[in-house]
Formats: sequence, C-alpha cells, structure tokens
Amino acid sequence: MGADRLLHLVRAPATSPAPAARPGGHTQPHNYVRLPQSTAAGMRRVAVSCSGSGSGSADEEGMTYKGAGVDIDAGTELVRRIRKMAPGIGGFGGLFPHGDEYLVAGTDGVGTKLKLAFEAGIHDTIGIDLVAMSVNDIVTSGAKPLFFLDYFATSRLDVDLAEKVIKGIVDGCQQSNCILLGGETAEMPDFYKEGEYDLSGFAVGAVKKDKVIDGKNIVEGDVLIGLPSSGVHSNGFSLARRVLERSGLSLTDPLPRNDGVTTTVGEALMAPTVIYVKQVLEIISKGGVKGLAHITGGGFTDNIPRVFPKGLGAKIVTGSWEVPPVFKWLQQVGKIEDAEMLRTFNMGVGMVLVISKDAADRILAELSPAYRIGEVIQGEGVHYV
Repeated sequence: MGADRLLHLVRAPATSPAPAARPGGHTQPHNYVRLPQSTAAGMRRVAVSCSGSGSGSADEEGMTYKGAGVDIDAGTELVRRIRKMAPGIGGFGGLFPHGDEYLVAGTDGVGTKLKLAFEAGIHDTIGIDLVAMSVNDIVTSGAKPLFFLDYFATSRLDVDLAEKVIKGIVDGCQQSNCILLGGETAEMPDFYKEGEYDLSGFAVGAVKKDKVIDGKNIVEGDVLIGLPSSGVHSNGFSLARRVLERSGLSLTDPLPRNDGVTTTVGEALMAPTVIYVKQVLEIISKGGVKGLAHITGGGFTDNIPRVFPKGLGAKIVTGSWEVPPVFKWLQQVGKIEDAEMLRTFNMGVGMVLVISKDAADRILAELSPAYRIGEVIQGEGVHYV
C-alpha cells in the first residue's frame, strides 16, 4: 500500500469506477520497553477484542474479562511464541534505527468499543480513539508522532458515515501534531453486518537515539505519577458491554453517580481516549522522566512492569487518585473483584510516568491534575497497598 487510500471493491463489477484521489492521499468518499541487543526493537501488545458468549452464569457471580470472552493469558502466550520468530518485540512501540534517530511505530484498533458506537450512532469521535491508541504507545519511547495511516473496512460503503469516522481521525492527528498521510478503505460485501465497520490505525514517530526513553535507568525509589484518563478509553469493552447488558440500562439512561453530575451511560462509555502526546513530550523536555507506561488492555497489573528493568516492580497506593464514577458503576453492577478491575481497566489513569525522586515534586507542581500513585520497589510485578 502506498500513500494513497485504496478502495477495494470486492465482488463488484469490473467496470466499477474508481473514486478520484483527494489531496492528502485519501480517495474521495467520504513485554519490556528497552532496546534489545539487535538493531531494531519491535512492539507487540496483547490486545484482544471479543464478543463471544463466554461461559458460566454471569448473573450469579462476579464478572471477569475472561468470562466476557477475552483471555489475556492466551494473548500473552501468543506473544511469547512470536518472540521466538521475531526476537525483540514486546514494547509499546517498535524502534527502527535511522541515522541518529529511531523511527518508532505502533498499531492498534479500538476493539469492541465499536459495538457501542454502532448502537449509539456516534461515529465522529471513534477516530480520535483510533489515533490515541497508537500515538500514546509510541510517545512512551519519547517519540514525536510524524504521521498516521488508517484502515477502514465495511461490507457496504456509507460515504457519509465514513466521512464522520475520518473526521475523527483527522481531529486525533491534529491533537497529536501529526498528519494523516494515507490509509485504505476496504469494501467487502457479506463480511460485516449492515452498518458496521472495523478500524485499524498505524502511527510512526521519531526520537533522537540519545533521547530515547527505554527504562534502563529506572531504580528503586523512583516515583510513579499518573495522568488522568477520560474514562474507559478503548480497552475492556467486551466486559463493559456485558455489565451494561446486566444493568438493564440503555445508553441514553443517566449513569448512576452521586457527585451531582448528570451523564448518560453512553456519554461515559464513549468519552474519547485522551491523547497524551503534547503533555508528555513537554514533560520529557524538562528532564527527569525515566519510563512511561500507556495503561491499556491489562490495566496497571500488566502494563506498568513492561517499562522496568529485571528485578524491579511497582508499589501502587490505591486511593491516591480519583476513580471516575463509570468504573465504580461497572464494578458494582458486574460484581467485579478489585484485582480484575486493575487488570482490565485503566481505573482513571491512562498514562504512568516513572520519574526520578528529585524531579517528582517539580513535575507534580507543574501538572494539574496529576497523581502520585506509587513508587518503584525491589521485586517484580505490581503490588497494591
């Protein structure tokens, strides 16, 4: 695929006209972040989306991500096997040497959040989610996003709907200070349900080799600072949708909360993923940042350890940040255990920074809001206190 957006007309008549190209390349409708010994470092994240039926009676016991159809452990095993074929993968972004820089690449989708977008008829912000999932990954290496590519697939192309989706992607790119370089539209009859589509995104950025954030210098006692999320972001929706089904509420019903704010369930769940690029790059420029973890699928439990050298772990002080009402509602209705919540959702913190002790107070004073959520400790994994 070149920089053009290609429109695949699967099973369409051979004489179907190809849409004219528009400026910008699109057609008209519309598990460790440190450098390995090899010359390039790859990325591979467990990002499983499933709408299967799961097993057991969810109404009789606490819900789990696996019960909703997503097996994080199976995904982790797949990554382990892929590492045998492609050593060096496992970071949030893949690093490729290019002169005095690394090109940093990332790819992702938005999972079954799309199911709620279809139901709610909200298509103009899902593109922001798509961009966020990739650019937030590559910025963890200190990379400035350069360009973004998208893939939009559907059974029958609805030009007006697709335009709304692409508009969201453009908005996300603007928030990231990168450009939408191109993409692909695939029209595949009979493959998707009527009115539904799937999305994938690909981001590439760059960072000077002597400025890369790789976690190598993290030591015991370094401080963990959390940046707030807007809500669920784009992970955990297979479980969130099951909770919504159990609750009996619709997306237009008010979200149960006791803080005096009125929000519908749909607004809370569909809130666009925060794009942290500008904020994080500014923080990095002032010094003291040793590592960054984008809190996506796997939550705190699986993502924070990915940035640590061997032998180090995290102590997280629960209650040290504000948990948004949507997570409290999900946990209460789904009877979800604390450990399951912390391994499935971001719980109100979408990005975690590992900061040197001497820089922590300064960074916290400059950031608002931000949370001091814990510290680096001896041992491995994440320990909650």
